[in-house]
Amino acid sequence: MGFTTQNAAKIEVATNRLSLPRSIVGQDTIIHTRRPESWRNLSTKDAALLDFLRQGGKTSELSPKETVKRLLKHFDEKHQFERLIQVAESEPPRVRALLGAIGQQIGCQKDVLIALKKSLNPLSKFDFGNLIALKYAKQWQAKDSKSHGLFLQIHCL
Repeated sequence: MGFTTQNAAKIEVATNRLSLPRSIVGQDTIIHTRRPESWRNLSTKDAALLDFLRQGGKTSELSPKETVKRLLKHFDEKHQFERLIQVAESEPPRVRALLGAIGQQIGCQKDVLIALKKSLNPLSKFDFGNLIALKYAKQWQAKDSKSHGLFLQIHCL
């Protein structure tokens, strides 16, 4: 997807099952289980984008600004955003918030954004990770990395 030039050290697979036999996938394989049933009809690219969002873009070797730029290029593909919105309700709130910030930045329909916003607890704040550089991250409840560090310092005293 263009976020790294490295080949993965370990093979990763995702399944909607509770587990996969190690004899089939190998001992060194990382298995992501319990993916929502709604993922069954997603393309490999759609699932990879959702996984990337779930991880907050942490696998990117690029700066947050370049990571967002590269991510948004994937949404230039016709109907890419719409395909991910179809499974959004089965995703964690942080992923829905990320999709909202992406949708607002690419100019998606307001009714879609309103529905996403209503699905979020207005008091929650989300760690956007490397995707903090999304233009509307703060409007979609992204945590302020500076205040988060201060919160941790206070609790550690």
